[in-house]
Amino acid sequence: MAFDEVLAARVRAIVTGFAPAEEKRMFGGVAFTVNTHMACGLIGDDLMVRVREEDYESALQRGATEMTAFSGRPMRGFVVVPGPMLVDDGELGAWVAQGVHWAQARPPKAPKAPKAQQAQQAQQAQQSRT
Repeated sequence: MAFDEVLAARVRAIVTGFAPAEEKRMFGGVAFTVNTHMACGLIGDDLMVRVREEDYESALQRGATEMTAFSGRPMRGFVVVPGPMLVDDGELGAWVAQGVHWAQARPPKAPKAPKAQQAQQAQQAQQSRT
């Protein structure tokens, strides 16, 4: 599924106005990470946002919907904001801010080892078991 490039540019400008961010394309959409954590992203014309646990119910009451994994299980902590709710820059900014603030409140993740190193570690672990 493609994502709305115009909306992506608007989100990018808002996210980077708060903090340095990385942009990663995934599952046909785009995600914006802050402090090594996904803050928000786009799936088609919709915005997925990471929200604090205490803000989850209020986000649903404001019109966001529950995000579900491919398995159909809800992904608690993520909501999907329908595209028609994102026309206003102030509204879009408020949703994006929630995700950015969530990401900024967490310590950065440790860097992952390069794939070759991961493969070597897995092989060593396998050998030590035999």
